[in-house]
Amino acid sequence: MAKLVFGMNQSLDGYVDHLELRTGPALFRHWIEHVRDLTGSVYGRRMYETMRYWDEDRPEWSEEQHEFAAAWRRQPKWVVSRSLKSVGPNATLVDDNIEAVIRSLKARLVGEIAVSGPDLARSLTDLGLIDEYRLYFQPIVLGRGKPFFAGPRPPLRLVSADPVGEDTIRLTYVPA
Repeated sequence: MAKLVFGMNQSLDGYVDHLELRTGPALFRHWIEHVRDLTGSVYGRRMYETMRYWDEDRPEWSEEQHEFAAAWRRQPKWVVSRSLKSVGPNATLVDDNIEAVIRSLKARLVGEIAVSGPDLARSLTDLGLIDEYRLYFQPIVLGRGKPFFAGPRPPLRLVSADPVGEDTIRLTYVPA
């Protein structure tokens, strides 16, 4: 049975913003390895559209960026959206019966499936489908933006606290 995990970089005050949060070399290496090891990812529309950046190689990319892009392209993706009409390579559009689709993925796959996007994570949490939350705190205060938690959460229990690189700490929680 697969485990559904929601994890994102965030500021100390709890906001996610890929334009404001910088990923240093150690944290980027962590994300490369994480994505490489995933069984797949479930995206909300906005996060999927952001991640489509990795669909095509760019000449200005570093070796690590090419490595991340290759890992991202290889993994299966399920995109939850009622507004999109199509999705890119190695992706499946989920526009109806989201709960049944995600429960089926969890039942028939093995490993970790990443959940990407706070709004999607809220919906899946409300359905009792998220197994683990990984909060990657970076030493910056944004004071605005999209909160990591898009709504109330059930009580959580801390299971680990791990440094990632020099300035990021990952806190891992499971539903209590």
